[in-house]
Amino acid sequence: MKNLVIYCLLIFFNLNCYSQSKEECFSNLSIFAEYAKVKNYDAAYEPWLKVRGECPDINSAIYVYGERILKFYIKNSQGNDKDQYEEDLLDLYDEWLKYFSKLKSGKQQTGKILAIKAQSMLDYKLTDPKEIYDVYDEAFKIDPGSFTSPKGLYNYFKIYFNLYKAGNSSVSLESLFEKYEELTEKFELEMDVYTSKLDALIKKEENDDPLSSREAKNKRVYEVNMIACSTYLNNLNAIIAKESTCENLIPLYRKNFDKFKSNSVWLNRAASRMDSKDCSDDPLFVELVEALHELNPSANSAYYLGLLNDKKGDSKTAIQYYNESIELETDNLKKAKTLYKIALKFKKSRQYSKSRSYANKALKFQPSAGRAYLLIANLYAASANNCGNTQFEKRAIYWLAAKEARKAAAVDASVRRTAKKTAVSYEGRAPSKTDIFTEGRSGQTISIKCWIGKSITVPSL
Repeated sequence: MKNLVIYCLLIFFNLNCYSQSKEECFSNLSIFAEYAKVKNYDAAYEPWLKVRGECPDINSAIYVYGERILKFYIKNSQGNDKDQYEEDLLDLYDEWLKYFSKLKSGKQQTGKILAIKAQSMLDYKLTDPKEIYDVYDEAFKIDPGSFTSPKGLYNYFKIYFNLYKAGNSSVSLESLFEKYEELTEKFELEMDVYTSKLDALIKKEENDDPLSSREAKNKRVYEVNMIACSTYLNNLNAIIAKESTCENLIPLYRKNFDKFKSNSVWLNRAASRMDSKDCSDDPLFVELVEALHELNPSANSAYYLGLLNDKKGDSKTAIQYYNESIELETDNLKKAKTLYKIALKFKKSRQYSKSRSYANKALKFQPSAGRAYLLIANLYAASANNCGNTQFEKRAIYWLAAKEARKAAAVDASVRRTAKKTAVSYEGRAPSKTDIFTEGRSGQTISIKCWIGKSITVPSL
């Protein structure tokens, strides 16, 4: 009986201590979080350190704010102190992974944390590039879903590219292109997510349904992320531009064709790369496309067959395949991308009316496709000298072009800067106020009869 009483007292004592410890942890959590929010990291450091040591699994704020605290000390330290803070930062990421690899919702965030760790390793030059690459690679392979940082994805590829250029035996030209394709697809996937969200908000605005303050804030966030994705994807393309030439691509794909001719993913990537680099005149492109369509008739293979017939001058068959491509595609954003690519092909062959038609079809599936509006603007501007009965009317077409460019700027943050500059340029080519006054055309409506088939209202003076 005596032993039982002692045992019960010990349990009570331990539970009481645990309760007090937990209560102290919550108190210190609240203290350091409030200091960290206002960037008073000196005051936040001690209570943060206590919570991290005593209750490492109590709240993810330990790691979110802890990263900021340690980075503050790294920035403001030197010598051994700085080294210790840098080592502690790497330990912090490992602890973050141990205790909060998942969010409360159950969503995995291992990829995100590993990518953040790799970025810090890169920023502070904490190890050699290969080790940093390995951390990025682990993030991408284990949990690509939460590895969404545009900067991180770009640096992941850039380090790999630098390893290739340095002659690292583990990185071949073939593996470099494979990595490039993987990351390009990842960027496009992330951009599609933001695009879908933006399209929903744009459609709401088009229906004269005002956005809530939360929706307006979300729209700005989506636009910022779209700009970041677009910028880093362009940077990634710029890095590999000198390597992805027809002179490199054709021998590489020719060498591997027999090995991968039954692999639809490889065939599609090879055909896509050859198309984007204007290597589609080579006979290999025909073999790739035919093998792809025979293996797995798809929106992409039908598009490439349309492209082949376009090159032969068989526009009728080309359009049939282009339309088949659209019908086979089930995803609206992919439909929009294909329609836009078709519009570009028609622009290149100076079939402006068809080009505009496909650009407008693309906009129906993706209202935020600013590049489609920009394409239409360029089509109008390219026809200014060929449409209109007088010099005034010819120049008035630039108002139409500027209007389309303004639409692009309104719906697509990723092309906003270019679209605004384009609009200003076109407006500068349109009739001036003096021209309007001299011609006596203020407020009049001008009908353009050529393929454009639009009316223009002259600005009132």
